[in-house]
Amino acid sequence: MSDKPGVGDAFPDMAMETPEGGSVKVSDFAGKKLVVFFYPKDNTPGCTTENIDFSTLKGEFDAAGVALLGVSKDSAKKHQNFIAKHDLKAPLASDAEENGLSDALGIWAEKKNYGRTYMGMVRTTYLIGPDGKIAQVWDKVKVKGHAAAVLEAAKAL
Repeated sequence: MSDKPGVGDAFPDMAMETPEGGSVKVSDFAGKKLVVFFYPKDNTPGCTTENIDFSTLKGEFDAAGVALLGVSKDSAKKHQNFIAKHDLKAPLASDAEENGLSDALGIWAEKKNYGRTYMGMVRTTYLIGPDGKIAQVWDKVKVKGHAAAVLEAAKAL
């Protein structure tokens, strides 16, 4: 699906598993601003830094009335370990289902690394308004300074 949802579009409302074994979807945050950050893999350097950065700023996101949700294809169990190992504060969800949310968003895509081609998560962040519509999209995110930039945009929304 090359028709990726963008600014002004409704964010797909698909359930994902939480580390505790429950489920979460965007409509659970109706009426609130929400940041959903998709990252490739738990316990890899960039992904760990990104999660720690969002966790460090969680108090400021909370104060601004903005919910956070980090998403990868990792299992709920892997998320539990990742949260415990790094004392993460930002809630995580698992988009492990085939044809799940990252597929619907077009960010589970073919990637190349050292000549190897594989399917992987394109690091992408969405700012979703209280109306459930996408207010801003950060594509192919560079981790350094990203969480702070998202916080500023969320405050301005």
